[in-house]
Amino acid sequence: MDYLVFQLYGPLASWGVPATGEIRRTATHPGRSALLGLLAAAQGIPRTDEEQLASLGSALRFGIKQVSPGTLLQDYHTAQVPSRERKVRRFTRREELAGPRERLNTILSTRDYRCDGYWKVAIPAPAGTDWGLADLKAALERPRFPLALGRRACPPAAPLAPRIVEAAGFRSALDTVFPALTEHGEDYERRLLRVGAEVAYAWEGEGGDIQPQETRHPYDEPLHRGRWQFGPRAEHWHQTREDA
Repeated sequence: MDYLVFQLYGPLASWGVPATGEIRRTATHPGRSALLGLLAAAQGIPRTDEEQLASLGSALRFGIKQVSPGTLLQDYHTAQVPSRERKVRRFTRREELAGPRERLNTILSTRDYRCDGYWKVAIPAPAGTDWGLADLKAALERPRFPLALGRRACPPAAPLAPRIVEAAGFRSALDTVFPALTEHGEDYERRLLRVGAEVAYAWEGEGGDIQPQETRHPYDEPLHRGRWQFGPRAEHWHQTREDA
């Protein structure tokens, strides 16, 4: 089977997980919502185009190889918010801050990021749809909208280097070797990215040449972008050692 394979690296990434209150956590690897958003941005599909987003989501499934999850960074944000008032609705940030200063309160929020993480992504050829691997590859090479590693403030720091490969399953597709990120060689890069012997594979559906050790159910299946609603899905997981 043909697979579209590309790499993701950045000094900062934030792979969203369900969150409430002031704490915004991150997963260790990109989830389905983040990858669909990346592909949609590359093709110039706006968030308001629910029909196109739904079509893209129904056509694609993903496999991820976590070469390095990076290290955890926590960032702290302060923001001013007005006191709650019954029967008062504010529709813009400007309206929130327009009241008397004594009615403004300060809240502290925490946002998590992954520093210097490195992942590979594989997409098997979809059947019976208009979304071809060649078109997806071309979009990643020349994206219409800026790409991001989860948050808009986290752009990729290396070319995605997409290529189409033939493989027996997700594992062999995700083991595709990409060009070096720097001119200093593989050993330097492994130290830079803190690559250890442990790697992890995550995928949807049939793995082909890899069997799951466990199945998780993350809530990152987009249901409605406008209302920011997500549902659960099955994600298979396999962790193993990979000698340098």
